[in-house]
Amino acid sequence: MPTYEYECQKCEKHFEVQETIGAHAEHHQHRCPTCGSPQVRQVIASVHVQTSRKS
Repeated sequence: MPTYEYECQKCEKHFEVQETIGAHAEHHQHRCPTCGSPQVRQVIASVHVQTSRKS
């Protein structure tokens, strides 16, 4: 299940939400777990990729 990262625009805390791709596509309104504010925005997370072959 993918993990999506969000940032609260009120208290500036970062948090993660694990949800299915289908649930994420429905644009559920998330609330900040710290302050409860609905003013959150999705943050583009970095991705780490490791291959089995040496370059």
